[in-house]
Amino acid sequence: MTDNTPQRLQAFWNERYAGADYAYGTAPNEFLVSCLAKLPPRGRVLCLADGEGRNGVWLAQQGFDVTSVDIADAGLRKARALADHAGVTLATVQADVTGFDLGNAAWDAIVSIFLHLPAPARRALHARCAAALKPGGVFVFEAYTPEQVAYASGGPVKEPALLVTLAEVATEFPGCRVEHRFSGERRVVEGTLHHGVAHVAQLVARRD
Repeated sequence: MTDNTPQRLQAFWNERYAGADYAYGTAPNEFLVSCLAKLPPRGRVLCLADGEGRNGVWLAQQGFDVTSVDIADAGLRKARALADHAGVTLATVQADVTGFDLGNAAWDAIVSIFLHLPAPARRALHARCAAALKPGGVFVFEAYTPEQVAYASGGPVKEPALLVTLAEVATEFPGCRVEHRFSGERRVVEGTLHHGVAHVAQLVARRD
């Protein structure tokens, strides 16, 4: 997908989410689940590029006030359906995350799970995320690394420029301290499209 204009991205993700099945499953990301104790209890959480809502709905089930943002309205419709099925409230916003107004000191946590952007857009978004966290707020991040091109478990391996190293991402949150960092293999089981041993970067950063 070399055409990364918002219109092309929206069309791509709407097509991916058009089926009845949930492309990445309905269970939350395992790394996000492991970070639950690090999140301010019952706070406001923003889920970036939350797709069909598996992470946002799970967070709402834990008592958080969750807003899920995604470029694909097809995904957000399924996110709302998933929230209804789970009996929780989930706010959804259809927007390109690179242009979405995150606010300032507005969120107790921001979650970015397998959101892959060109490096300049990623760096700009992460700097805005740092400013958008409340003092003590937490940013939770997982994405595929360049090593993922050797694996068959998912990710944008045909566009290696969208993959990210831990060393890069760890420098992108001014005013935050990194509380967790990891780069290496883990088994990812998320629907049919993320399945198998993968090479990921994980980071948790907290605003001072």
